[in-house]
Amino acid sequence: MPEPTKKDDAPNGQPEESVAPDSNGAPTLPEISLEVSPPPEAVAEGKEPVETDGKKPEPTEPEPLQAGVAQEPNPVDNGSNQPEPSGVGVKEQAVPANSAVKEEGTCSPPPPDDDNAAITTPSPTPQAEDTDSIKTLSIELPNDSVPATGRKDSVWSLGEGQAPEDVDKLIDNLPLSTLLIEKPQSGTVPVGGDISFVAKVEAKDLLRKPTIKWFKGKWMDLASKTGKHLQLKESFDRLTKVHTFEMHIIKAKDNYAGNYRCEVSYKDKFDSCSFDLEIKEAETGSHSLDIRSAFKRREHKQQDDAPEVDVWDILKNARPDQYEKIAFTYGITDLRGLLKRMKKIPKEEKKSEAFAKKLDSAYQVDKGGKIRLVVELADPTVELKWYKNGQEIRPTPKYIFEHKGTQRIMVINNCNANDDAAYSVVAGEEKCATELFVKELPIKIVKGIEPVKTTVNERIEMECEVSEEGAKVKWMKNGVEVPTGVRSRYRVKCEGTKHYLVIDDASRDDTGTYSVMASGGTSEAHVQVDLKPLKVHQDLQDMTVVLGQPIKLNCEIYPGNVPGRWYRNGQLIQANDRINIIHKNRVHRLEIETSSLHDAGDYTFVPEGYSQSLSAKIHIIDPPRVHLESLNFPDNTVTVVAGNKLRLEIPISGEPAPRVVWMKGERVILDSGHRVRAETSGDQTSLTIEVTEREDTGNYKIVLQNEAGEATASVRIKIVDIPDPPEAPLVPVVGGDWCSMTWEPPKYDGASPILGYFIERKKKQSSRWMRLNFDLIKETLFEPKKMIEGVPYEVRIFAVNAIGVSKPSEPSKAFTPLAVTSEPTMLVVDDVTDNTVTVKWRPPETIGAAGLDGYLVEYCIEGSNDWVISNKELTEKTKYTITGLSPGCKILVRVKAINAAGASTPRTLQHAILVKEVVEPPKIRVPRHLKQTYTRRVGEAVNLVVPFMGKPRPKVTWLKEGQPIEPSHVNIRNTDCDSIIFIRKAERSHSGKYEMTVQVENHVDTAIIDIQIVDLPGPPKSVIIEDVWGENVALVWTPPKDNGNAPITGYTIQKADKKTMEWFTCIEHYHRTCITITELVVGNEYYFRIFSENMCGLSELATQTKNSALIVKEGLQMKTPEYNDHDFKEPPKFTQPLINTFAVAGYNATLNCSVRANPKPKVIWMKNKMTIIDDPRYRMFSNQGVCTLEIRKPSPYDGGMYTCKAINNLGEAQVDCKLEVKGGFTFCELMKRGVPLHLIEKYMNETKTVEQEK
Repeated sequence: MPEPTKKDDAPNGQPEESVAPDSNGAPTLPEISLEVSPPPEAVAEGKEPVETDGKKPEPTEPEPLQAGVAQEPNPVDNGSNQPEPSGVGVKEQAVPANSAVKEEGTCSPPPPDDDNAAITTPSPTPQAEDTDSIKTLSIELPNDSVPATGRKDSVWSLGEGQAPEDVDKLIDNLPLSTLLIEKPQSGTVPVGGDISFVAKVEAKDLLRKPTIKWFKGKWMDLASKTGKHLQLKESFDRLTKVHTFEMHIIKAKDNYAGNYRCEVSYKDKFDSCSFDLEIKEAETGSHSLDIRSAFKRREHKQQDDAPEVDVWDILKNARPDQYEKIAFTYGITDLRGLLKRMKKIPKEEKKSEAFAKKLDSAYQVDKGGKIRLVVELADPTVELKWYKNGQEIRPTPKYIFEHKGTQRIMVINNCNANDDAAYSVVAGEEKCATELFVKELPIKIVKGIEPVKTTVNERIEMECEVSEEGAKVKWMKNGVEVPTGVRSRYRVKCEGTKHYLVIDDASRDDTGTYSVMASGGTSEAHVQVDLKPLKVHQDLQDMTVVLGQPIKLNCEIYPGNVPGRWYRNGQLIQANDRINIIHKNRVHRLEIETSSLHDAGDYTFVPEGYSQSLSAKIHIIDPPRVHLESLNFPDNTVTVVAGNKLRLEIPISGEPAPRVVWMKGERVILDSGHRVRAETSGDQTSLTIEVTEREDTGNYKIVLQNEAGEATASVRIKIVDIPDPPEAPLVPVVGGDWCSMTWEPPKYDGASPILGYFIERKKKQSSRWMRLNFDLIKETLFEPKKMIEGVPYEVRIFAVNAIGVSKPSEPSKAFTPLAVTSEPTMLVVDDVTDNTVTVKWRPPETIGAAGLDGYLVEYCIEGSNDWVISNKELTEKTKYTITGLSPGCKILVRVKAINAAGASTPRTLQHAILVKEVVEPPKIRVPRHLKQTYTRRVGEAVNLVVPFMGKPRPKVTWLKEGQPIEPSHVNIRNTDCDSIIFIRKAERSHSGKYEMTVQVENHVDTAIIDIQIVDLPGPPKSVIIEDVWGENVALVWTPPKDNGNAPITGYTIQKADKKTMEWFTCIEHYHRTCITITELVVGNEYYFRIFSENMCGLSELATQTKNSALIVKEGLQMKTPEYNDHDFKEPPKFTQPLINTFAVAGYNATLNCSVRANPKPKVIWMKNKMTIIDDPRYRMFSNQGVCTLEIRKPSPYDGGMYTCKAINNLGEAQVDCKLEVKGGFTFCELMKRGVPLHLIEKYMNETKTVEQEK
């Protein structure tokens, strides 16, 4: 909120200046005065003043502060070379945390040598809360010779009575910054040099990046000035959490010098810092000198010529507001350093000799009120004089002077706006001053303005009445102030308390919302201005005119002196050489000498000032014409290549737009055609053929018709095509990597001679064609070369004429350069008996283009070279059995791959094969899902397949619980490699352990399969109501007698009201055999029933309570049953035993079991009854009772009996399992690998010895 301005005007409205002659009689020097008047709110709360809507503040005790600096006048340039000092402005800025600072200078006339001349007061002690403002003192050299007048409203300044020590306190004891941890420092740079200013903000407590602004002077924002010489940069260090803001000045110029400011804000936090930039002149002979450097040179020159003076004495005896002037006069550059040194020098405080109590800094009074200004004199005999704006005040009824002891009182009665001024009192040679602020009362609107509704050319007068005569009001229209100048249509007049707004000649533009604003209220009303009605004696008539004929429009209206305007299609018509506009009395006429197409449209005559308008439509017609001359085709013939798109556009004319018809012979071409269509738009018609064909050749006729006439024209279109594709080529001869091909020319050459042919080739399996020639081939014979042998190929032909290339011919029949396949791979022995040998192999790695017809197997007796063909016909399989061999002989076997090119190189076994059957011990391979209990429901089918191994074919037997299986109940089927047990419809009697035995000679292997057939359980044995209390019933029951051959998983409890006997489920899947049913209805009688549940589902029947439970209302008592603490201690018990496991050599194997015990047992693993301790091949885990033993990469020797033993204080338990590691080789596997017989026999004997030892 801006502070009231200081009243420096005399009562007659002219400023008054006072001049005090000095000893030399020279005129006084003007003085710059800086003042600050913060509102009381800012002083109390520690805030700086802010701007508002321009109203005066209402402080109770304003305290304006002033700092006056004496300044010599800047003389007018008269051509002399004498150096003259210019004025120095002292500014003290208050930089608050959340507001900007406004500064202004004032000029006051006291003499420079008079210590009491400046009207100043001591600076008040800042409030304790005002710790966020930072006061800085800076020196600025003004560019203008005339000091600015007016008063600064928002700047704190130093008073005349402030000592150097207080100045240093303002400079040294600055409050800490709230955001900036490193501030930009003032700097000096030569012209053309670079300089950088850095500001840092700590971001530990900030959620986002703060906002920074760089200013030069007061308000120039440097963000919009970045470019070649100014760059602003930002960076963030994530480790230190510090934002760094930099301002780089590149190639500095003279005008870059001055005061700069950096402002940082984040939400409700604010911080700023000022710094100076000094530009040093380059020491050259340049004539463009900076005024400040010129001042410095003049100062040095003056100092050389002037006699030596003691600056310390001058500073000691001077007021603080004269320090800047003294420093400027005597060339002192380090004023702050001088002030710091001065505070160490003791200084006697000068007390006022005349005043015991001076005036306050400021006073405030309401308009029409009374104010008392009181001073207290130290010497009552001193003569006292009062001044207002420098003029002495005489006693009048308005100004009354009173004396009370040493008090001198001036009473001002009936204060008004003229009393808002600066007052001073002079006692002897001393003087004190104050300011009086007169607060005006708000002006209220007693009678508001009323709505007005009128017509054009009438007079409008709006009236309002305010509460005070001579009050100022503001008239607004639609929120914008009404102009009331000399040339304005609006007039404002005032008669006492009544104010008027007058509009003499109203128009429609005057319609709107008008308001009058006073300082104490607002009134508004709506003004509506309408047009007057109009009488039409003759209206405009619609016309149809032939192109080029004149147009005449006329109408007759009343009254006749009303001007008007003519419009065509909404556009204003202006008179010219071709258009004539006539107005004679009541007749208005529009005449056009020669009509054009642009003259067609809607014509409107609008009388000026009226809402009614007259309209008519002018229609211009023109005979149709076809402009074929724009085609530039000889004989109007268009030649087009077949397959291309043809769009023939022909200009046409005619008004109205003619109807266009395209015809080819007797057939009309429509605009909705798919391939061929005719279209007309605007001033042209077009014929479009999307894909031209040979049949499109011919004459096309264009017919145009409109109401002005008819026109026709003809165009010929000629289609030129590419040749037809040749017939499929023939390939009579095929070589290893080449072939010979021939073909016939195409039947149709596209009306242009054949220039040559292109040949393309591709692989049959591919879709990518490759061109073989880039120069046209004139003949019809060609030999492709460099083909890959064994790959099928196809070739095709293109014919070429002057129009283009034809479509490709049909591909030739596929031809393939043939090659013999490579030899079969991986030939091994699969099986050997007393008279047969079975071998198998894999296909060749390379198979020729002729494919693979089959394989030929041959053998010979070891020691001979007579190969016998075993298969008379080729076999396509990769496995074959040689029969009819003699037992005990040794044979060699080889296999050949056969195709159309012949037989491949044979693949022969490396070692001879002994024809003798090998006994292989039987082995049952129980599937994983059969190693555990196999469960099925009653009625389901059971089909189990158990594979086994052994040679010769093992004998398989099945036992159930040690007894043979009845074939009528269970079907068993055995094959060479597996046994199948099948039960069509399972019954509970089929449950049990089935033992499978496989025997080969003296070798036997057994396996046990546990089959469990489950059914629905029976109902619980009995259900008893144990107790009834309140709304609760306690039930107890016993498990069912028949659990359906499966564990009971839960119970379902239902209840029924005795009245309805409708059953409702209370709870499902309940696991215990007792329950309390709650929330029963009082007064009802209930029955309960319970179903059993296992993995098959609920029991078919339920057990119901014999007695009912009545829920009574009175005597509600609850029996508190007594419970004994359950002892959870128990010895170890394995809930899941170990299972016999088969492992593969080289792959990790795990053994798992689960044990339950309390307290926690100690788990010990053993192999063959030997404890496993610190063996790196084994890893043991125990988690939540689950015990795991991991065997890392087992070998056949890791097989054996493994035991898991659990021990605690209550007992011990153990489980065993058998581990077999499959890693050895059978006789057949060794034969397949080609191992000699003596080594195989030695290996088998060692294996039998190890098994016997185990």
